[in-house]
Formats: sequence, C-alpha cells, structure tokens
Amino acid sequence: MALKQLLGPLLCRSLASQVRPPLAATSRVSAPRLRPSSPCRPAACARLYATKKAKAKAKGPAAKVNLNSALVEDIISLDEVKGEMTAVLSALKDDFTRNLSIRTSPGALDHIVVTTQDGKFPLNQLGQISMKSPQLIMVNMSSFPEATAAATRALKGSSMNLNPEVDGTIIKVPVPKVTREHRENLAKLAKQLSNKAKDSLRKVRSNAVALVKRAKEGHSEDTIRLVEKQIQQMSDSMAVDIDKQLAAKTKELLG
Repeated sequence: MALKQLLGPLLCRSLASQVRPPLAATSRVSAPRLRPSSPCRPAACARLYATKKAKAKAKGPAAKVNLNSALVEDIISLDEVKGEMTAVLSALKDDFTRNLSIRTSPGALDHIVVTTQDGKFPLNQLGQISMKSPQLIMVNMSSFPEATAAATRALKGSSMNLNPEVDGTIIKVPVPKVTREHRENLAKLAKQLSNKAKDSLRKVRSNAVALVKRAKEGHSEDTIRLVEKQIQQMSDSMAVDIDKQLAAKTKELLG
C-alpha cells in the first residue's frame, strides 16, 4: 500500500509526458526568388536608353575636310569646281539686280536683254537711257531704230511692271508706283530665282562627283571619299550664301 502511494504520482507524470503534444517543428521559409518575368525590377538594374538628341550631342559636329587642291589635281580640279559654283552665285546676284529693282531708274534698265535678228544685247548698248523726270524714263533708239520694237517688247516682258510707249525712235517708260502687291510679286520672283540657282548648284556638284567616281582606279577609296566630301562641303557652303542673298533681297523688297 505504501509502495502504491509512492509510485502513483510518478506514474501519472510519466503518462502525462507521453500524451503531451510534441513541439511544432520550426519550418524555414526562404525568400521567393525573383523571376525574370517579374514586373518589378531593381532600379539599379534598369537599362538607360540614350535619346537621339543625346546621341547627336555625343557625336559632335562632323569633321570638315580641307584638302590641298594640288594633291588631288590628278583626280579633279577643286578650284575649277569652286569657280563654277561661285559663277552660280554671281549669276543670281545679277538676276536680282536686273529683275528685282523696286525703284525704277535709268540704271535699272541697263541690263534688260533685247532679242534682235542679230542676237541678244543689253538695252543700254542699243539705246541711250535717260531720266526725263522722276516719273518718266526716256530710251532714245535713234542709233538702232530697227531694234525699237524689240526693245519695247523686252521692256514690257520684264518683271519691273513697265508699260512703255513708242514715239518714233523714242521709247517713253513711265515709272510705276511701287505697291505692296508689286513688292510681294518681286519677293516671289526672288524665291524662284534662288531655287533655280540651287538647281544649277546641284548640277555642278553632281557633275563633279561623277568625274571623281570615274577616277577611282589608281586611288584609294578613302581618298575618293574625301574628295567627294570636300565637293559636298563646297556645295553646302554656296547654298548657304544663296539663302543669305535671298534673305537680304526679300527684306529689301518687303521693307
């Protein structure tokens, strides 16, 4: 009996330890891996794309070519090409002077071209031009009376808005009033003449480049490419001068 009383509490504690629920096992939770398809990416890994403006700025201005004409004269004469391009600009300036004068004066009629049976001549070579009054110009054709009709047609056909009257061998040219419409028409003509000059300039450049291409044999590709680039630069520079002449003339015409 005493032994039973002694073993009782010990037996109860043993049974209790056997029925006690086991401790929950601790599970390890690993961080989910970042998948390539995940929409969220670290900012540091984002790729930066350069804009076109940034790329152009990084490139900087294109290097200019400045070839020595003597070194490539066996390919083409750059001086002759430049001369032809300069002649285009000079012709444009002459056209502006002959055809785009606001104020009619004796000098403004000098370069009007008269077509006769013997050829084409400036008006001042056929007749004596003088200013009778601020409103009237006189052209005396007594030296070449047979060219009076042709000179009258040339005056009417000019862009100066002239309405000449014939009195024997004397051509009377009233000075027209300068109107806004007349100024605008002259500005349009200036634009047409400058576009024509640019067409002539492109023709000079194309002919020069074609000549260079025919000289490829015996020269490196780099040399040919540099010569072509030099010609293009010359053409671009002359085109800028044409635009400047147009801008100045347009400002003069429109006021």
